[in-house]
Amino acid sequence: MKEEEKVWRIRPYYKSELAQAYAPDICMGAALNRLASWIRTNTQLSEALKQTNYLTKQRMFTSRQVH
Repeated sequence: MKEEEKVWRIRPYYKSELAQAYAPDICMGAALNRLASWIRTNTQLSEALKQTNYLTKQRMFTSRQVH
């Protein structure tokens, strides 16, 4: 199975873990900033996370937020 075809298991993930998975070739801080920017600019994603009581300062996404 190719790397991009792997299925993400629904479980809690640290923000840094997801950020690095989506941007493995940049440093952790830049990857976190990119993830935060994607969340801010994607209104559908922002709204879905809001419904799960997402807080921008939390360090981990819950299983529900990952889903």
